[in-house]
Amino acid sequence: MKNRGVGYATIFYGTGYGNGFPDESRATAELMENGEIVVYVEVSDVGSGGISVMWQIATETLNIDRNLIKVIYNDTSLIRDSGTAAASRQTYNTGNAVYDVCKKLRNNLDSGVNKSKIKFVSKEDLKNIYKYMIENEISTKTEGYFKAETSQIDMETGEGNPYWPYTFGAQKVTVEVDDETGKVDVIEVIAVNDAGKIINPSSAEGQAQGGVAMGIGYALMEEIEIEKGSIKNKNFSNYIIPTSKDVPHIDTYFVEELEESGPYGAKGIGEPVMIPTAPAILNAIYDAVGIRMYSIPVTCDKLLLALKEKNN
Repeated sequence: MKNRGVGYATIFYGTGYGNGFPDESRATAELMENGEIVVYVEVSDVGSGGISVMWQIATETLNIDRNLIKVIYNDTSLIRDSGTAAASRQTYNTGNAVYDVCKKLRNNLDSGVNKSKIKFVSKEDLKNIYKYMIENEISTKTEGYFKAETSQIDMETGEGNPYWPYTFGAQKVTVEVDDETGKVDVIEVIAVNDAGKIINPSSAEGQAQGGVAMGIGYALMEEIEIEKGSIKNKNFSNYIIPTSKDVPHIDTYFVEELEESGPYGAKGIGEPVMIPTAPAILNAIYDAVGIRMYSIPVTCDKLLLALKEKNN
């Protein structure tokens, strides 16, 4: 018999390295002689859309034709250290460095425009501005910097400022549990996230859906099996992850509560989108069959054993 249940989970997640660890980002922006603007920034795009986000922040801040702005992110001879693509930090930390550097360059460009009376709409205009700035010793290259303000926790009092900012999330999950086989099917997921201003809605939606898929695997399938110090299931033939058939329809919503210290109000969203899924699934299983599972993944054999013990 299949039993349907609904579960909820909410989370908050501190983005960035945290706990007083130096969390710094840097960026460089330069008006080139050919009329293009190049932003040099270390950003590793591991599926997060980070490169697009940096380009969007630069375009918005410089307020010129987006086709005249180029982002160089993969040449270590040109870019400065901006930290890792970890801790859901790139949009907030590195985005703030890009915002800072582009704001400075825009101020320099405005100085060139106001004094030279050159218009500011085309590549040719920027070429002329470049010449004017060089002749008048106005810098065509600026440097940007951002450091997240956190402090270590006092282990005696529990006081401190370990993270800034925090991302929030909530999920509702509907499951069907087959009490004859122990199989759990996820029927529907509704994911709500507050990551401040969403810079790239399509990318953020994709991240939220991908996070749910990872959370389903974490809750129901994925388990590293170790024997005498060696991993037994080293390949995807025996380390099971969700496929498209295991992932249901996912509704995603964003509560855009602006973060004043973030670039245009943005915060990080990378890891928080995954965290509520597993606890919401376990709550839904409890709602369906009245069994509280305390370890994951909830595989068929584990759930069948728990059902047997309950019935006895």
